[in-house]
Amino acid sequence: MVFWAASPGARSRKRTENHIRKAERESSAFSGRIQKGVIATSGQYIFTVSEVNQFIKDLLDNVPPLQEVLLRGELSNYKVYPSGHHYFTLKDSQCSLKCVMFKGSAARLRFRPENGMQVIVSGRISVYPRDGAYQLYCTSLTPEGAGDLSVAFEQLKEKLRKEGLFDESHKKPLPPYPRRIAIVTSPAGAAVHDMIRILRRRYPIAKVLLLPVRVQGTEAPAEIAGAIRYANAHGLADVLITGRGGGSLEDLWAFNDERVARAIYDSDIPVISAVGHEPDVAISDFVADRRASTPSNAAEIAVPDMAELLRTLDAAHSRMTQSIRRDIAAHSRRLESLSKKRVLTDPTAYLADRRQDVDHMTHRLCAAMRVVTDVQNRRFGALAASLDALSPLKVLGRGYALAQRPDGTVLRSADQARIGETLRLRLADGALRCQVKEKENEHGSKKDV
Repeated sequence: MVFWAASPGARSRKRTENHIRKAERESSAFSGRIQKGVIATSGQYIFTVSEVNQFIKDLLDNVPPLQEVLLRGELSNYKVYPSGHHYFTLKDSQCSLKCVMFKGSAARLRFRPENGMQVIVSGRISVYPRDGAYQLYCTSLTPEGAGDLSVAFEQLKEKLRKEGLFDESHKKPLPPYPRRIAIVTSPAGAAVHDMIRILRRRYPIAKVLLLPVRVQGTEAPAEIAGAIRYANAHGLADVLITGRGGGSLEDLWAFNDERVARAIYDSDIPVISAVGHEPDVAISDFVADRRASTPSNAAEIAVPDMAELLRTLDAAHSRMTQSIRRDIAAHSRRLESLSKKRVLTDPTAYLADRRQDVDHMTHRLCAAMRVVTDVQNRRFGALAASLDALSPLKVLGRGYALAQRPDGTVLRSADQARIGETLRLRLADGALRCQVKEKENEHGSKKDV
């Protein structure tokens, strides 16, 4: 670890000498207290730990080089306690030093200290009497090799990137023809006048609303974020423009604040970020739905050029007129062609042709019906012949008879008949009622029942 003591100039040399003489007086006073101390049995004096620690603290507090010292080292064991105080160790390759930064000083940090970071620390060296340990009471902390604002910018950028605030999928398209435009910026800057002038020139039918805020200073981030949320809560605009003119990194820092970034991300209204000039990049540029290189460019992006729109409309009107004329000419030619068709010039001839077509179709239909009828007649004759051949009447016509009981039951065997039973004999040309007197088998022998 390396430290630089602030060298006293000519004006403060006398003050330094006074501090040295005060330290000598404190040393003498301590010696006096030794003379009045408790004497042990060994002849030595016994003092309390508090007295010794306090004396050492007084000595260190009165050494001017140690009250305004700069140290270079690496951060280690960095912790932030609920009280808001920061405790850490500053070390180099060989040694380490305990450090503390109280809440008031820590509140001025613009970046997030991390273990392993090389820093330059300013403060004073003193003793914490309770523990009897000397430590550095830090008043400021600066990253080595880069400004604290640059480090804070990169840290916040990385944090928000990991949370997805820069995702392209979340960005909203700008409305093509906005009716209301809200500008969140300082009313005193030249940027707002440039934007209003360009908006009125390019798209005068849009209503422009100015939400005045501070764009620089500690109160600026809260005001900018509040204006964006207010515009969303009351639906004041179709598109928002927030930004300011150019300046240093410190001047533009309000747009690198996390509160502003989250307000832009949460906005339902599309937001255009226009901070500084072309080389200037702010956190709001990454979160916004659209980044503009300058405030004037933001106004150009937010609205279309009415003059160009009118030219486009005129061109569209001309093309539409020509297209309609071409369609009318084409339909006129087609109508003229149709008017020369025979159906329009001689409708009776057309009807005569259609009647002839009906006659031809009628003739064909009748011929087809005759063919179908002949086929069906031949099929019917064949089926009737088959049915006649299988008819029992045909058998009866050859001299056979059919014996039936009165209930219609057909007798198929002589054994089925009973003596004295009345049977109906059906012949080819009629029927006979007979009574069974006796039965014979197929050989002619009688058979009694």
